[in-house]
Amino acid sequence: MATLTPVEFNEAVDILAEHHGVARLRDRLAQLGAFRSRAGLNTAAAIADRVYRLSGGLRLQVPATYAFSSIWGDMLAARLGEDGDKKLEPLVEQVNACLSENETIVEGKEDELDRALAAYRDAVAEATSPAVARLDMLLKAVPAVAERLRTQPASGDAPPAP
Repeated sequence: MATLTPVEFNEAVDILAEHHGVARLRDRLAQLGAFRSRAGLNTAAAIADRVYRLSGGLRLQVPATYAFSSIWGDMLAARLGEDGDKKLEPLVEQVNACLSENETIVEGKEDELDRALAAYRDAVAEATSPAVARLDMLLKAVPAVAERLRTQPASGDAPPAP
């Protein structure tokens, strides 16, 4: 799995804080064991900083990583609903069909991958927002796909000026 940059992680925590509220997000993370002390965690930025450090940027298999992943998944499932989740399954299979066993992009399948990623992004964005869709894709992507996502303009962005 790819990891989020600190800026992307802050954006993800902002989205969670908007969804749950800062106090409730802090309390849920604490209940799940992400951290012991809630002191100083009165803003989304403070929560993001602490969870990012404790989880090693979501690279470490520690309670902070599991807690963040659980809360993100719950928020996404609530917004997608059961029908939205079922709609994503074939799209995930299309993306995976473009990847080799060692998690690289199969040569010649770049355009097919881009179409599959666009369909997945659009399906998630329809139920949530373009920002949630982009971050969810980055959270779930293998490094090669995450790199590709980061180099493409986000949905709805104007193409770069010539």
